[in-house]
Amino acid sequence: MRADWTDRFLARITDTPAGCWQWTGYLMPNGYARFTIDGERQYAHRASYEALVAPIPAGLVIDHLCRNRGCVNPTHLEPVTQRVNVLRGESHVAARARQTACIHGHPFNEANTYRAGNGTRKCRTCRTAARTRARTRARSRTGVDCAAA
Repeated sequence: MRADWTDRFLARITDTPAGCWQWTGYLMPNGYARFTIDGERQYAHRASYEALVAPIPAGLVIDHLCRNRGCVNPTHLEPVTQRVNVLRGESHVAARARQTACIHGHPFNEANTYRAGNGTRKCRTCRTAARTRARTRARSRTGVDCAAA
């Protein structure tokens, strides 16, 4: 770390039993630590990584391996792509992306998966079954065979 902000930075860190360097300075509403260096606000975890490990490669973000957004321990931080960072997370999006099958157990593989208009994965087997049920209901209501008409 550069000497002109090192002391100020280190004064805002406390150790936790989990090994995190918990930030005691300003935490944003989303839980990330902020720190001002040379009049510029920065994420404290990024400043810590760049000062103590290496520059963050272009196109990568820092993932908190400990899942603690207020941690600035560089051994708990790893540069990864945004996709990897999201998939490692606990959000609804991450959980859906990790699914390997639809809710009925059909595999999400190339042959059985299509993308809906909103980009979500859908099951071809389930879509075929739903269309068959709809045709059967329509036939029973009208008494006419829709396929023959």
